[in-house]
Amino acid sequence: MDYEAAVATFFTLAPEGTTAPSVVTQGGPARQLRDALEPLAMHAVWAQEVYDALAAYGLDFLSGYVCGRGAALGAVPSQVVAAAFAVFPAELVDQLWTDGLGKLDRAELIALRDEGVAVSLRKVLRDVTTEQEVLEVAETLEHAAAAADGAGRPLFSALRAAPTLADPYARLWRAADVVREHRGDGHVATCIAAGLSGCEMNIVTELWLGYSLGEYSNTRGWSREAHEQAVASLTVSGLMANWELTEDGQAFRTRVEQRTDASQRTLIRALGHQLPDLLARVSAWSDRCIAGGMFPSDPRKRAAG
Repeated sequence: MDYEAAVATFFTLAPEGTTAPSVVTQGGPARQLRDALEPLAMHAVWAQEVYDALAAYGLDFLSGYVCGRGAALGAVPSQVVAAAFAVFPAELVDQLWTDGLGKLDRAELIALRDEGVAVSLRKVLRDVTTEQEVLEVAETLEHAAAAADGAGRPLFSALRAAPTLADPYARLWRAADVVREHRGDGHVATCIAAGLSGCEMNIVTELWLGYSLGEYSNTRGWSREAHEQAVASLTVSGLMANWELTEDGQAFRTRVEQRTDASQRTLIRALGHQLPDLLARVSAWSDRCIAGGMFPSDPRKRAAG
């Protein structure tokens, strides 16, 4: 999949009148921070500069995503990457991880992403902020991440251990990504503890956010058989009926959300009184990324995690 095909797939316009789901807009501080940061944290995925740099070595959009996001874990088997991501089929991750790292050294891949993000994010934000402000926000996020608990969080811990980037804009992106993966690792752990498989995680979340069945989960690469099996399992358990979440299913996913939020106590506590100002700044910058075509405009996509 090339960049244009990825944009055509993932930037589909939401139906007219679609707004951010109330389960998100009425969420607590941890959820608010996650959604405020999401477009910034995912900038390496959608920056044309990053895609072009990796495409020069033969990586397409999907292999760039898997190898780029998983690179901080080190030279590990693909099964480790698939386990950390959780929401993609292991066979797909294996194919993309093996193919991508067969074309480009992992350390060079990391360097290319860091450089591409710095160039792209500077273009997007330079008219609305300053390097000093960007650096201040990056440092605030870094200090919170340093105080957070890394137990059971492989992606967060790997990223947090990476060298600090020199460029302020790249540093902002990396700090946002570290905080994003802190929540992501906590969410995966919560879902697993609740008994959900990877495919089921996608389905429960998409229905909870107001997507129709398969609208989001079918972009994760699961086979038709795996998807049907997940739907059957959720139906038997009483969480789904008639292709929607039941009342019990809604309550179940809300509990998952609450426990995910609780898993971020140390990080949110570390931000303290700085949180409201931080949310305002990074939300505005994330909106700028969306306006610049560097993240899907569908508010449900921003909330899908």
